[in-house]
Amino acid sequence: MKKQFITLLLIIWATTVVAQNKVIINADSAKTIISKHIYGHFAEHISRVIYDGIYIGENNPEIPNTNGVRNDVIEALKKLNIPNLRWPGGCFADTYHWKDAIGPKSERKAIENLSWGNYREDNSFGTHEFLNLCELLGAEPYLAVNMNSGSVQEAVEWVQYVNHPNGTSYLTDLREKYGRDKPWKVKYWGIGNESWDCGGHMNVEHYINLYKQFATAMTDYFNSKKLFRIAVGPGFPDYNWTEKIMKDIPARRFEGLSIHHYAVNWDHKSSSYEFNDDEYFMIMEKAWFMEEFIIKNSEVMDKYDPKKRVALIVDEWGGWYDPDPRGNGALYQQNTMRDAMIAGITLNIFNNHADRVRMANLAQTVNALQSVILTIDEKMILTPTYHVMEMYKVHQDALLAPVTVMSNDFVRGDKKLQAVSVSASKDQSGKMHISLTNIDNHNDQKVEIALKGFAAKKISGRILTSKNIQDHNNFDNPEKIAPKAFDDASLSGDKIHLTIPANSVVVLELEK
Repeated sequence: MKKQFITLLLIIWATTVVAQNKVIINADSAKTIISKHIYGHFAEHISRVIYDGIYIGENNPEIPNTNGVRNDVIEALKKLNIPNLRWPGGCFADTYHWKDAIGPKSERKAIENLSWGNYREDNSFGTHEFLNLCELLGAEPYLAVNMNSGSVQEAVEWVQYVNHPNGTSYLTDLREKYGRDKPWKVKYWGIGNESWDCGGHMNVEHYINLYKQFATAMTDYFNSKKLFRIAVGPGFPDYNWTEKIMKDIPARRFEGLSIHHYAVNWDHKSSSYEFNDDEYFMIMEKAWFMEEFIIKNSEVMDKYDPKKRVALIVDEWGGWYDPDPRGNGALYQQNTMRDAMIAGITLNIFNNHADRVRMANLAQTVNALQSVILTIDEKMILTPTYHVMEMYKVHQDALLAPVTVMSNDFVRGDKKLQAVSVSASKDQSGKMHISLTNIDNHNDQKVEIALKGFAAKKISGRILTSKNIQDHNNFDNPEKIAPKAFDDASLSGDKIHLTIPANSVVVLELEK
């Protein structure tokens, strides 16, 4: 009887803890900087992202704000060390005219948001409000130029308005008249957005010709006023588009190439918080595709740019599901542990390709798609994605420690995915951080980590997890999911052993 009982215990154990995963970290080979800009965000004019989410107006007595921007949102984003913020779109940028949204609020032109719901916007949040917000956050602004319905002259004048010294033109006089003496010195400029789709349904040849017009005019001919200009790359596996961009745009005319990828099943998006195991697995497949997408685009870029001068910019990424009607806004969706898994593996992918990926923007910041923050009236909650971004901020501007991962499979039917993803870095203080994500929502994962070139003496950690992959924070229970101390990692010589619970994100900190 005793023997049968022991056998039963072993069977139970085997179903919850699978064979050991092995990770090798080559700390002595750390030389590539993980740009902090990989941890950027995106705020498009989609329903409640800007108005009501970020901006509530200067005359709102109900919610504490600074110049109309919610103080709770400002403080939450500051804690992420948010490095950059992309605005105003997205597809919204393709019909946006910046001059409509400067000057006295009462004189601004109200518009119809043609991209997201055809609702009215009063343009009270414009260039000044956005760039001042970036200053409050200590974040670099990333402006998306309207190439679809805008003109080259409009783009040139936007650059002059925000960047040139006071008194150099009527535009800088106008900026001073509207309350801003010194320039904001905006570095990052996206020239076009999804030009293969909502940005004009262009073919790549047409886009390249138009791009060269914009990029040449937006700075002086010899490019002494240095901008970081980002050309539109593919949003799906069209590597011919990437090849044409790299081949046909002169090197001195662009500094970055953008790609977009969402973890989404376009045929059946499903609920953001009521989904089954099959739907979860499919989204994990889409999330893991980011690795292949980056590798194949990088291979094309390497042919023409072996020194990796041009940055690969993933300026839209995240999960995309059916809108949650409880959120009272287009593309509003709940944020669950599934989204924490997307964030964990995606950021690990970005970190591990930091030699080419040097900026990324999570879509979106507040109240749409894979947001880090949700608001309703005076209430605000932080999502599981927020907590992953906060845990991973230790990698910002740290040295990438190359990793080799031998992972168990996450199996669903006849399909399988890598269960464990890992990235590691060494910061300026000499500490090492290792981030691990276990996307298997039924099995814990035993992991052995071998350290090469880093003699660790002390280890600590944090974990984000919950019982079910559908679990989430809501306004009645805003802290159901939050990081906690993780004390289950043991250090023995140059080896670390730990068990990562199902659907969990762990970040370890090592000190010498």
